[in-house]
Amino acid sequence: MSSRFSQADTALLIDENSKYPEQVWYTLAAFLFVVGCFQWGLFLHSKFARRGHHGSDEETAITHGVHQKFSLRQIPLAVINFYRVVAFRWTIEIGRSYTLNMAEFVVTVAYIVLLLIYAFINTTSVEGQKLDIIYWSNRVSMLASSQLPLVTALGTKNNPVSLVTGISYDRLNYIHRMMARTCFMLLWVHGAGQIVSNPSYFIESLRGTLNEDWLRAGIIAMVAFSILIIVSLRPVRTAAYEVFFYIHFLGVGIFLLGGYYHTKGAYGSYWIWPSFVFWAFDRFVRVVRLVVFNHSYFGFKSGTGTMDATTELLSEDVVRLRLCRPPHFHWSPGQTAYLIMPTVSTLPFEAHPFTIASFDSSLLSTASAEDQSSGEILGSSAPFWKELVFLINVQGGFTKKLKEVATKKETVKVFVDGPYGPSPDLGSYDTSVLVAGGSGVSYTLPVFLNIIERVRKGKSSCTRVVFIWSIRRAEHVQWIEEALIKAVQLAPPSLTVSIRIFITASSSTTQSNLSREDNSTISSLTEKKGSPEHVVIKRNSLSLAFLSLHGVRMETGRPNIDALLKEEVSVTSGRMSVSGKC
Repeated sequence: MSSRFSQADTALLIDENSKYPEQVWYTLAAFLFVVGCFQWGLFLHSKFARRGHHGSDEETAITHGVHQKFSLRQIPLAVINFYRVVAFRWTIEIGRSYTLNMAEFVVTVAYIVLLLIYAFINTTSVEGQKLDIIYWSNRVSMLASSQLPLVTALGTKNNPVSLVTGISYDRLNYIHRMMARTCFMLLWVHGAGQIVSNPSYFIESLRGTLNEDWLRAGIIAMVAFSILIIVSLRPVRTAAYEVFFYIHFLGVGIFLLGGYYHTKGAYGSYWIWPSFVFWAFDRFVRVVRLVVFNHSYFGFKSGTGTMDATTELLSEDVVRLRLCRPPHFHWSPGQTAYLIMPTVSTLPFEAHPFTIASFDSSLLSTASAEDQSSGEILGSSAPFWKELVFLINVQGGFTKKLKEVATKKETVKVFVDGPYGPSPDLGSYDTSVLVAGGSGVSYTLPVFLNIIERVRKGKSSCTRVVFIWSIRRAEHVQWIEEALIKAVQLAPPSLTVSIRIFITASSSTTQSNLSREDNSTISSLTEKKGSPEHVVIKRNSLSLAFLSLHGVRMETGRPNIDALLKEEVSVTSGRMSVSGKC
């Protein structure tokens, strides 16, 4: 229980409540500056890194009778690679289904410790009572309020943190959730501390039906925040994403408004109003992008309706969405776009993110005359070269409704907001391994095509690219078969292309199902666990052109990723990158 609070205590409390949140901000700003310098340094290094041989500072190491060159200039690169392994590949398991990498773990612990230190230092009252409850219970609320602009900014797609650090908004989303939950904890500590330090006032307020506006605003804000935190938990968010979407949209507004009016009397609202600025700026940018990228809908150009999309049900759980590629819309491999489909979604302004499966390139139209005259290039591959294509995994809610539309092969009106997210820069790697499962090929396919194009143009030092795709049935290869054929045929001689398709359905099931549908089959000889094994598929499900391509292997069973990567490491002489998506 707190001692009697004097005017000196009040003056000291007000001074510290103003000073300490500012010091926390200085600390976070310095950290973001350092991260930004490091990230942009890595970006510039990867842009200008080139394979080369160094003279005076080289030493020769002999391993297994093979001369390998070692350069002192490679030490910084080795340090960077060591940092990446430790920061992003070393993980800590929390429970059975939650995993943090070391970077996330260190940032989380450091952030919580920083706020707790500032919450409890110098909390001795003028009369000498240590850890005075009025001191720290008020200070935690100011610390939490001061973090709300940053929490809001990290939750938007167009934010200054991404600009400074070079880290995309989706990778910052964990930090957004972590900081929000930390602030939630501090605000409940504030509420409990206020009740304990002055229980009589709390009881009187309840009897008076909370007749003070600032108190009602604070309680409403915390109720909204509590509901928001519950629905943002991964199990709830995954099981009912649309519920999370609606509550998140409304809950954030209620919480920020309530928090603003609650802190207005304590001169703390100046920490909260910037949150509205960040949110409004993001919405403004997104609206502008919507108008620019979908201008045919707004009467700025003739030919309205050019952004209408066709739907195809490729399998029971995958829908392909195709729409004409607007000439002014450009993207990079691996990026996502938010799709708004008023006729499919529950609310007309719902935006759902999907990876763009097509490739923004003129590679097809600029193929050399030798390639064209050889007669080996088959198929137009138009969907993946000239259109916006999305492979959408069907789950529930919005995607389930989209599946119903795709069953009827109907067209839908689509507004495109994007592109967003990073694009992997693999130009300085000698070997690139791309791993995907099912619709995750939306990410790896354009990256695969980009590698081939950059090698053709002399912009990449890659000499080997491995494309690994795990699918349930052999006929699913048809989704991207023509694009793969085109890619292999356009690959220059200096680039070795390996395509490994793994069919996870049992061999007997696959064979019986396909044989029942069509007795005319072809066999692709594969190897599994050292013994030859056949994958039996329909003649009309995969073309002979695909199966006869050099470097294509069809195998049954789930891929052993560890074994596959070890195999690639054993044959790689330089740098190797691994990218993937399930």
